[in-house]
Amino acid sequence: MAFQIFSRLTWLSQRVKSYPNAFIALSSSCRLTVEHDRQNQRFSVAPGSGAGAPECATLLYRFTGEKEVDLMSTYVPESFRGQGVAALLSQAAMDFLVEENLKAHVSCWYIKKYIDDNPLQGYKDLIIT
Repeated sequence: MAFQIFSRLTWLSQRVKSYPNAFIALSSSCRLTVEHDRQNQRFSVAPGSGAGAPECATLLYRFTGEKEVDLMSTYVPESFRGQGVAALLSQAAMDFLVEENLKAHVSCWYIKKYIDDNPLQGYKDLIIT
């Protein structure tokens, strides 16, 4: 447990140095929260709420077995890009795998990149190749 906490803190510290825009999205914009819709098998982030709100950023997955999912795609609206939103969605999906003790196929190029960019998290152990 202590190692996991240390790893996450180390990762966050590296993330802040390497990806300042992602840190801004994670820390200073309280309105960016990831919602997990289990019924529709998607994670989403909405930049705001109310009438006329822009469309949501989404990460879609599907179950391929009892304890296996396919992380299929991420989509971030153009006006919402470059703010670390896809990373937030990817992190939420990987946390879901850990919490539910799942393994994943990864069809989405961005999620593959996210996993490669975050080796300290141990996400590669959750991936079916």
